Amino acid sequence: MSLAQAARLLLLLAGSGLAPGAADRCSWKGSGLSWEPHSRTVEQVHLRCTEGSLEWLYPARALRVVLEPNLSSSRHTTVCIKPARDFQGASIYVERAGQLHLVVSEAEAARLRPVACFSAQTPQRVALFLQASPQRDISRRTASFQYELLSNQSTAAGPDVQKMALVEAMCRPCDNTELLMAICSSDFVVRGAIQNVSHDPENHMSWIEVSVQKVYRQKNRIFRPDEATGEWRGPIKTLLQCKVKKGAGDFLFTGNEHFGEAWLGCAPRFKDFNSIYQTAREKGTNPCEFQVS
Repeated sequence: MSLAQAARLLLLLAGSGLAPGAADRCSWKGSGLSWEPHSRTVEQVHLRCTEGSLEWLYPARALRVVLEPNLSSSRHTTVCIKPARDFQGASIYVERAGQLHLVVSEAEAARLRPVACFSAQTPQRVALFLQASPQRDISRRTASFQYELLSNQSTAAGPDVQKMALVEAMCRPCDNTELLMAICSSDFVVRGAIQNVSHDPENHMSWIEVSVQKVYRQKNRIFRPDEATGEWRGPIKTLLQCKVKKGAGDFLFTGNEHFGEAWLGCAPRFKDFNSIYQTAREKGTNPCEFQVS
């Protein structure tokens, strides 16, 4: 979007009114076909959660999406957006200091489907604009994406997918303190063995296929029984630069989930973790109780 186009869109938002969206929700679904054809009003949607999704069918004109989660305790917030595989019909911008900055273009989303991350200048309120692309026909197009607002725990910089890893992909072994905190605060904690490691050089990612012996905790059903064998399995994602290799024996895998994918955090050998935890428990320094067996 050119500066002139951005200015015209902002003037449209300021001068023509905003159609209010429903409040206190995590996700929204709507259609541009339901709008008055000659109206200059821009639909406005408020989303109140730290993660959710948006699906805009038949994009028309512009849609303003305000992310207003309860993040009063967070000083530094990263916003990440993952376009759907069939994202088309619009581009996504973020408002900063009265100007619109491109986050995801329609062409880029269709070709790469990247995860776009950027820092929020005001953590309590982030305004996104979806600008519909000109269309010659009424064929079905859908601009949909998932979003997450993350509380920064590291100094990682750059609007790229590496921000999704945060502390999870430090590419170094966790120390005892980090490990003991990981079993308390991670989205998933599982015991298992590495079945296979595959690499995706184009996207700078690695996938670890885990054969699971026990699921201590998981936020979503990433680790589940195989339909054919009944054996519990699940994939874990990390950065290619971490150079993960297949190793023998049992590990304790921990980490967080982003956009329905498990990201690797601390992953010690299980016998090493057991020794560390039992020592901490005897000294009374374990931050939480963990049922090892």
